[in-house]
Amino acid sequence: MRKATPILVFLFVLLCGFFSPIHTQSAGVEWDTLQNEALELYNSGKFDRALLVAQKALQVAEKKVGPNHLCVAVSLLFLGRIHHEQGNYDSAEPLYKRALAIFEKALGPDNPLVATLLSNLGLLYYTQGDYDSAEALYKRALTIYEKAKGPDNPHVATLLSNLGLLYYTRGDYDSTEALYKRALAINEKALGPDHPTVAASLLQLGILLYQIRGDYASAEPLLKRALAINKKVKGPDHPDVAVSLMGLGVLYEKRGDYDSAEPLLKRALAITEKAKGPDHPDVAVSLFELGSLYQNRGDDASAEPLYKRALATWDKAFAPDNALVAHCLNNLGVLYQGRGNYASAEPLFKRALAIREKAKGPDHPDVATCLENLASLYRATKRIPEANALEKRAARIRAIER
Repeated sequence: MRKATPILVFLFVLLCGFFSPIHTQSAGVEWDTLQNEALELYNSGKFDRALLVAQKALQVAEKKVGPNHLCVAVSLLFLGRIHHEQGNYDSAEPLYKRALAIFEKALGPDNPLVATLLSNLGLLYYTQGDYDSAEALYKRALTIYEKAKGPDNPHVATLLSNLGLLYYTRGDYDSTEALYKRALAINEKALGPDHPTVAASLLQLGILLYQIRGDYASAEPLLKRALAINKKVKGPDHPDVAVSLMGLGVLYEKRGDYDSAEPLLKRALAITEKAKGPDHPDVAVSLFELGSLYQNRGDDASAEPLYKRALATWDKAFAPDNALVAHCLNNLGVLYQGRGNYASAEPLFKRALAIREKAKGPDHPDVATCLENLASLYRATKRIPEANALEKRAARIRAIER
C-alpha cells in the first residue's frame, strides 16, 4: 500500500505566487470595498463567502464602468482564483479567459499584466493535468516578463518556479533543479540574501533535494536558512514560518527522525491555527502532515482524528474532487486497511481514484497508486480477478515513459 503526502503540492503552489491583487483605476468606492472584503475572506480561507462578495464586486464593476474595463478584468481574475482554489476548474477557466481577453485588448499582448493572466491560466491547466497547455502559457508569460523587465527580475524567477514544478510533475527532475537554482540566484541577486522570496526559493529547492534526490545533507541547510530568514523578517508566529517548519519537519520524518519532526510539525500547526483560524485549509495541511508522521510511526490512534479533521476541513472548503481531498482519502484508507477494516477503506480508495482520474487523467502515476491500493484491498478480501485487473492497469501506467 502506498501513502502520499501533499506537502510538495501545497508548498510549490504557495511558492509560485500565481495570484496577487492587481492595481488599476478604481470602479468606485463600493467596488473597492467589496474587493477588499472578498480578499480578506479569501485570505481567511472563507471561500464560499469570498465568492459571493467577489460576484457582487463584478456586478458593481460591470454596471459602473462597462463589461470591458480593466476593473472588470480584475474582478474576473479574482473570481477565477476563488473557483480555482475550491477546485471548480470548469468555472475558473472562462473567467480567466475573459479577463485575459480584456487585458490583451486594453494593454496589448506583451504587457506584464497579460503575463500575470497567462500564469494563472497556465496553473489552472497544470492543476487539471494539461501540462502541454500549461507549459505553452508559462513560456509565453516568461518571454513577456523577460522582455519587459529583464532576465534577472523576480517575476521571471516566479515563472521559472512554475515551469520547474511542471517539469517536476513530468518527472524531469534535472530540468526542475536547474530552474529552481536559477530562480534562487535571480532572487538573491535582485532582493538580497535575507528576503522572504529568497526563503521561498530555498524551501522549494530544499524540498526537491530531499523528496526526489534523497539528499538530506544538502537539503537541510537550505531549509534551516529559509526558516531563519522568515523568523527574522516576519517574526516567529508568521504563517510563512509555519511553512518552513513543515518543510523541515517532513525532511526529518522522511529521514526517520520522528522525534525531531514532531515538535516542528506541532509548532507549524499551532502557528497556522492561531493566524488563520481552526477551519482554514492551510491548517488541514498541518493536520495531515502530523497525521502522516504518527501513521509512519505506527500510532494510528493519533493519526486517525487528524486525518478526519483535515478531510472535513478540505471537504468544506473545496470542491469534492480536490486533489488534497484525494491525498487524505488515500492515507485514511491505508490506515483502515492496515487494521483490517476493509469496509471503511474501500469507499475511500474508490473516491480517491475517481478524483484523481478526473483531475489528472486515466494514465497519471497518482492514478496508478490508487489502483494499486484498491487492488491490494481486493486481494486481501479474496476478489482476485478484480485485483488482477487493477494491477494490470496500474502496471501499464507505470510503464509509460514520461
